[in-house]
Amino acid sequence: MAVTLTPNIPDQDGFYDELLRAHEGLTKAESDALNARLILVLCNHIGDREVIRAALAAAK
Repeated sequence: MAVTLTPNIPDQDGFYDELLRAHEGLTKAESDALNARLILVLCNHIGDREVIRAALAAAK
């Protein structure tokens, strides 16, 4: 399975707004921790190590 790199989220602006709101009122450390937990939750949801490796490479 390949990593989807083209826009694939309906209402992208709405999603971005939700993501920003999730960070409101957090310190830098708390925001970083939220991002780390979100990454782990999403990687667990994907569950495919090859897809996760491809995503890591694409993000790098």
